[in-house]
Amino acid sequence: MKLLLAGIVLILIVEANAQWHRFPAEAFHGAGDMWRAYNNMREANTIGADKYFHAKGNYDAAQRGKGGIWAAGVISNTREWVQERLGHGAEDSAADQRANEHGRNGGDPNVFRPPGLDEKY
Repeated sequence: MKLLLAGIVLILIVEANAQWHRFPAEAFHGAGDMWRAYNNMREANTIGADKYFHAKGNYDAAQRGKGGIWAAGVISNTREWVQERLGHGAEDSAADQRANEHGRNGGDPNVFRPPGLDEKY
């Protein structure tokens, strides 16, 4: 009887999270989105564009699904933790985190777009 109940509960959990098998691929591709945003930021080399690229990478990753949201959160939080430890300032880190969360929550990254940033980004 316990085994039957456990089986029913397992089926209900799997049905409720039917897309669980996509999580690893979403996370992988979300990490790729974050890497692309970082590379684009370095390539653009535009003053004041870092918040835009923070928001853009998180936005793109979040569009992948729950795995992308998770990957963006882990990468963003780890990066900011390291930056703080290296003495880059809590204020800048807090502003970066606001841009990260804005993008991860589906907000338009263009609100952070600085004047003069090439349109290809």
